[in-house]
Amino acid sequence: MPHHSLRLIAPPTSGTSTILTDAALEFLSVLNARFQPERRRLLALRAERQKRLNAGEKPHFLSATQPIRDASWKVSKAPEDLQDRRVEITGPVERKMIINALNSGAKTFMADFEDSTTPTWANLIDGQINLRDAVRRTIAYVSPEGKHYALNANPAVLLVRPRGWHLPEAHVTQDGDSISASLFDFGLFLFHNAAEQVARGTGAYFYLPKLESHLEARLWNEVIDFSEDYLGLKRGTVRCTVLIETILAAFEMEEILYVLRKHIVGLNCGRWDYIFSYIRAFQCDPTRLLPDRAQVTMDKAFLRAYSQLLIHTCHKRGAHAMGGMSAFIPIRHDAQANDAAMAKVRADKQRESTDGHDGTWVAHPGLVGLAEEIFNQNMPHANQLERLRADVTANADTLLEPHTGEITEPGVRGNLRVALEYIAAWLTGLGCVPIHNLMEDAATAEIARSQLWQWAHSGSAELNDGRKITLELVLSWLAEESGALAAESARLGALDIAEATQLLHQLINDPHFATFLTLPAYNAVLAREKLN
Repeated sequence: MPHHSLRLIAPPTSGTSTILTDAALEFLSVLNARFQPERRRLLALRAERQKRLNAGEKPHFLSATQPIRDASWKVSKAPEDLQDRRVEITGPVERKMIINALNSGAKTFMADFEDSTTPTWANLIDGQINLRDAVRRTIAYVSPEGKHYALNANPAVLLVRPRGWHLPEAHVTQDGDSISASLFDFGLFLFHNAAEQVARGTGAYFYLPKLESHLEARLWNEVIDFSEDYLGLKRGTVRCTVLIETILAAFEMEEILYVLRKHIVGLNCGRWDYIFSYIRAFQCDPTRLLPDRAQVTMDKAFLRAYSQLLIHTCHKRGAHAMGGMSAFIPIRHDAQANDAAMAKVRADKQRESTDGHDGTWVAHPGLVGLAEEIFNQNMPHANQLERLRADVTANADTLLEPHTGEITEPGVRGNLRVALEYIAAWLTGLGCVPIHNLMEDAATAEIARSQLWQWAHSGSAELNDGRKITLELVLSWLAEESGALAAESARLGALDIAEATQLLHQLINDPHFATFLTLPAYNAVLAREKLN
């Protein structure tokens, strides 16, 4: 009889028994029992902090941790196979995508359980199976057309992104409550693969998302230390990169590096979620409305300030400073549009490499060569840790400076359309979706719906033609865009679009800003699973 205290509430899925073994479940049970209380406490602190922001408090550097920022210290040196990360590719934990990403020529591949994977039970279990096979180099796939996929002789180094602290794993409960999705994803991958990775001369490497404070990073450090001890792994087997994708975390980057200093190898500019977090932080501040999403670019205002501070902070502490995602994908049917898209990619990667970033992200194998070419030109060595960027200083005003620009009717309608299309696909189990020649994940939908909510509820947002943006106007356009999508889409079903429309209507209409759209969307996925 198993000794663990977990209960599975999940539909039958092939391969579950090979992943959820008694020993693996016992590990998850111990992890969750030990760390769930602190996770809940930290989430409560998030809610309290948001209330203070809504009341007018501004993010600031912490006076209590000034001694950490003043002291001389470094993070542990990155392992050899993470010294050169000039091009990283990311994508969901789907089998063919994993093979293509590992074979893409990128230095590393981040397999994503978070923003690009819908957390259906089948996706989660299949993802763990796929990564287990990838670690052992046995992963293969045959398409319905008969095409064979297998790993080449020199695949990318594997990193894994578990879901964030805010998300539950409702398919597994302990004492009647959902366990932490973070611990589920992290724990299962580590349990099944860490020893194998060590035997193959690498380590267990992770990306940690959505942190809002160094206290949340400290919890991860405690989880990692405990897990290494439980599994008999040498300290430092687990190495991590933290995504700085919330504006609150940007004010605690040094502290995050410090509390994780034995495990962390770098920070990453999670630009899309960072924009979303800016809107969420200032949801009640009409003086910080952002313009159309397309005008909120990395070369100005709060995005420029934070990316440069991240480079300075990382290199000061011996950590890698990773650049952000390029969501463009090759446009094979339109050479002119493709040239324009690639020019934007080139400019973005030129900025990152000359600023001092040690690497960058792409979402499509077709962009690996272009990104690598630019970093090879501007970064002849494995990284740029020697570039300390002493010209950059921590400045709260620049970190909070909003972008200026216009809000347009196409911008509002574009947000409605991309949010609708993404949510509808997400509900069907697709968390990584090509939309308008961009590879989109949940972060784009978060930006879109949060802008829509803030514009509709601010009382002061205006279109560039002088019309006031009202809740009634936005909801009327939502109905129009929903109808247009239903008429035009060959990929999405009418019921999927209808459910996405209902969810987006609920998010925009609610007088209270929803912290994450993936929480109510997850409930919709769970309802679908129980019906099937």
